[in-house]
Amino acid sequence: MESSLGQPNFISVLFFVLFVILTLGITYWAAKRPKTSSEFYAAGRSVTGFQNGLALSGDFMSAASFLGISGMVALKGYDGIIYAVGWLVGWPALMFLLAEPLRNLGKYTFADVLAFRLKQKPIRIVASIGGILVTITYSIAQIVGSGKLINLMFGLPYELAVVIVGGVMLLYVLFGGMIATTWVQIIKACLLLFGVTLLVILSMAQFGFSLENLFSAVETKFGRTALEPGGFAASPIDSISLGLALMFGLLGLPHILMRFYTVPDAKEARKSVAYATTFIGYFYIIIPIVGFAAAVLIGREQIAGIDKGGNMAAALLAELLGGTPFLGFIAAVAFATILAVVAGLTLAAASTISHDLYFNVFTEGKATEDEQVSVAKKATVVFSIISILLGILFKDQNVAFMVGLAFAIAASGNFPALFLSILWKNFSTVGGVFSILIGSVSAALFIIFSPTVWVDVFKFDQAIFPLKNPAIVSMSLAFISAFIFSKLFPDENATAKFESEKVRVYLGVGAE
Repeated sequence: MESSLGQPNFISVLFFVLFVILTLGITYWAAKRPKTSSEFYAAGRSVTGFQNGLALSGDFMSAASFLGISGMVALKGYDGIIYAVGWLVGWPALMFLLAEPLRNLGKYTFADVLAFRLKQKPIRIVASIGGILVTITYSIAQIVGSGKLINLMFGLPYELAVVIVGGVMLLYVLFGGMIATTWVQIIKACLLLFGVTLLVILSMAQFGFSLENLFSAVETKFGRTALEPGGFAASPIDSISLGLALMFGLLGLPHILMRFYTVPDAKEARKSVAYATTFIGYFYIIIPIVGFAAAVLIGREQIAGIDKGGNMAAALLAELLGGTPFLGFIAAVAFATILAVVAGLTLAAASTISHDLYFNVFTEGKATEDEQVSVAKKATVVFSIISILLGILFKDQNVAFMVGLAFAIAASGNFPALFLSILWKNFSTVGGVFSILIGSVSAALFIIFSPTVWVDVFKFDQAIFPLKNPAIVSMSLAFISAFIFSKLFPDENATAKFESEKVRVYLGVGAE
């Protein structure tokens, strides 16, 4: 099959332009609404549970989910599904552990929860470092993915593609704030679920709508090993470590946690996780079918020939089954996916800088609403420029390890402190500071010294750190340091506030 990937085609361009016009229209509508800091960061807490559930799934189903998992299943077989399972399993934990406390204790960022009973300045500064590390590594992966996608779809230079994505995303956040970002994510979630469902129906039609036929075709073409574990994650400890990062990383992602402040109360927060889990669960159940169908119908050689990581498997399958129009639609959906996720990340970084650092640390809570929004907008511009420059710098790097890095840092730096501040009475400020610092820094260092970077990127003969994903070690270090430093440096004020925190967590008394 001759693919038109890499040549500009009119239908792809049309779908892209339509999506961008539609979302900029929403941004224009959102920009006319009053701009308090609550409107800018949290959409005035006016989003319903169902809308927030769709927006959460739109925020979470990134390019790594759509393009990455289908490509990984196409090239590696059964083991590609580990990502789908890992990313899904975190959602029930989020619902039962964090959704309600987050909504009742916080205002705009997850650092609000930590600062409820710990000392404001030190904990907000380190929480900001952890949060920005995660958002910047996660957004690099998305921006590199978008550059590659537009480069392959339209034949545009990679650098220009990255600047286009950065520019459009900047417009959403700068002028529309959380309201525009929420609606962009809702539209993108609907488009993605529709596009993937259609792709699966067309794929299954080739196998008489029988999974048995599909899997026997995979076995005939690639042997039984394609349907058995062990092709990708050979070491059990590596598999467990990756699973921990994917599951608990979700509970420390600032742009996901931030969405809980857009709903009016804790009941709607729980509802939104239930809806998000349903949409995301459905998506992750059907996306491996796309990968297996692509492997059989197109062949691994051709998929790897166009992109070594297999990221274009879904696009190639769409072109084979639905021609150029369907390829154009799927490409536009992938582009929408990236824009929506990057917009959420940018907003999370801006709120961390203006709310946590500027408002609570530098001005000690004395800044006006207008000053806060102004700083948030300046932070948005700076974050966007840094993301674009880093996206260009990391052009030829493997984006999978960037996503892994973001999840490992979130699971090690943000999650343990957040979890312990809600559940452990004796958790102290010093314990919190060291837990975040040791968790974040060790995760980042271990990944640099791991086989993924030290050997594959830097071309050294042997890795210093043996595991591909460090979460099992760095998360343990974060919990251990939280325990040791809380015992060595107790915080009587934090312990005294624990009971009033419990009342607010479970009853919502005093929640904003």
